[in-house]
Amino acid sequence: MSLWNLVSHMPPEEFSSLSVEFPRSLRCLLAEWLENQPWEFINGSDAFCSSMASGMLSAMLDKLRSAASSDGQQCQILQQVSNIENTFRRDPLRLVAVVRAILEGEKAAVLKRDHHLPLSFHRRQEELKFNLGLQRLQHRIHEIQTLRDEGPGRDGAVQSPMAPRELPNLILEAVKELEAVKQQVLKRIQIWKRQQQLAGNGAIFEENLAPLQKRCESLLEVYFQLQQQVMAVSTELGPELLPRLLERFNEVLSSLVKSSFLVEKQPPQVLKTQTKFQASVRFLLGPRLLKAAPKPYVVRADMVTEKQARELDESTGEILHNTVALETNPTNGTCCANFKNLLKKIKRCERKGSESVTEEKCAVLFSTSVTLTPSNISIHLQVLSLPIVVIVHGNQDNNAKATVLWDNAFSDIRVPFVVAERVPWDKMCDTLNLKFMAEVQTTKGLLKEHYFFLAQKIFNDHSASPEDFQSRHVSWAQFNKEILPGRGFTFWQWFDGVLDLTKRCLKSYWSDRLIMGFISKQYVCKLLSAKPDGTFLLRFSDSEIGGVTIAYVIRGKDGSSQVENIQPFSAKDLSIRSLGDRIRDLEQLRNLYPNTPKDQAFGSHYNKEQTGKDGRGYVSTAIKMTVESER
Repeated sequence: MSLWNLVSHMPPEEFSSLSVEFPRSLRCLLAEWLENQPWEFINGSDAFCSSMASGMLSAMLDKLRSAASSDGQQCQILQQVSNIENTFRRDPLRLVAVVRAILEGEKAAVLKRDHHLPLSFHRRQEELKFNLGLQRLQHRIHEIQTLRDEGPGRDGAVQSPMAPRELPNLILEAVKELEAVKQQVLKRIQIWKRQQQLAGNGAIFEENLAPLQKRCESLLEVYFQLQQQVMAVSTELGPELLPRLLERFNEVLSSLVKSSFLVEKQPPQVLKTQTKFQASVRFLLGPRLLKAAPKPYVVRADMVTEKQARELDESTGEILHNTVALETNPTNGTCCANFKNLLKKIKRCERKGSESVTEEKCAVLFSTSVTLTPSNISIHLQVLSLPIVVIVHGNQDNNAKATVLWDNAFSDIRVPFVVAERVPWDKMCDTLNLKFMAEVQTTKGLLKEHYFFLAQKIFNDHSASPEDFQSRHVSWAQFNKEILPGRGFTFWQWFDGVLDLTKRCLKSYWSDRLIMGFISKQYVCKLLSAKPDGTFLLRFSDSEIGGVTIAYVIRGKDGSSQVENIQPFSAKDLSIRSLGDRIRDLEQLRNLYPNTPKDQAFGSHYNKEQTGKDGRGYVSTAIKMTVESER
């Protein structure tokens, strides 16, 4: 969503101070176009900034004249356009400052109202900054070329006495800018890798690497142009400056090349031995740097433990079919190695303290060595997959998933595979919600009251308020090591059971908000005790893994109330008879809390009952649920 889409619905008087030199009517005509120009990144007054400002003024005038031709107030708009041209033609940098102030004011208004800007806005700003950085580098290269051309040339021109002194400074400035743009690219690659990791917990992920590859290739092209200019004037740079420059060039190339070697398709993060799995790596600069290679390079995949991932000196376990060619596809312009592997066995490393087998993390190390053309530099490429937990039996899956969930959520750039032992409770809530929505495939996430119940459960504290929990930290031990009081399972084992049940049997009920779910038995009594006879609600069992129960109120003749909880239903129970049909069966159930008639709430979830005889002449039968009540 564009910034203009947000501010155009706000009162115009909020922006009156921003419309003195640039009418709001023109801002409206330019709309999103204005936000697609790098106004806020043009901060200087040098030749490059002046040239950019002049070009943006011309583009703006053309855009406005084009928009005016299809507007009912053409004359008025053209007059405003003429005023803009007359005001800023001699000082286009002033226009940049005016528009920058307008956009800053609009951002401030949105932040004041919404407390954040759209993600698409941040992405566009980052793209503008990168493109402007490339343009600035190209401008520097042109300046260097111009200085070189001032030397004795085809016309025998005499070199400017300033040129020898200007050239080194200009080159140093260009190399500094090259390093800054490279850092931008590397940061964007790190963001992509982090988003890929969060996708393991269900976050939305734009996995398309084509835009990143285009960035890397664009920067590499400018790198070679600048390097060529430096080598052409190497004799003028002196014996001290040239080696320093070449060292910086090599560092830029090496870090860019190494960072562009990525795991495009991650192996499963919970991996059972003797199970085939797939993975692929992609070398973003491969199509550009390896096109003259006599034969494809070979990428090797090895399993490494946490300790070995830090040292990268040896592998553990065996992966069959662990070498694959790194091949360039001219059709789609990619350079990839696709693996179809078999993990045969794993050597256990020494675990830390009370660490269990399912807390032990390893990874696949993908590596190769390539010789780059045209420079003939040999570079060793290696990249680690996301952490993997290897299991030998299906009953280890639940605890292995807990290790992966925690690692994906609470690790960032780090030493492999260090992750926080304690994290803020609100971050844990975000992670649980993300995982729940992704696993269940629903747009209806957890609510504040759900988080309150979950906090009471994981902290074993029923006296704190929701606000009290917000400042707390939850530990890995509380999440999946310590057994819940009075139970035989951990918090995660219980929560994962709810996930599995909801995914398999309750998705539509949850998405229709028919299940209150995460609520304690004590709070259910408080809600239902004052309600009419037959009022009921659905909650997840607190004492069993993967169960949903119906709580309902019964009123005696004397007006007293009693809340009953029906034995929890498992996924197996609900596969025999659905939750909706079980609710229909029970005459004791009349209204879904707070006061919705059950047929109105669950009617769309009832299955059609078969009556009469079937095709073979047999009388139909049906299973129905009953509840024995003491009252």
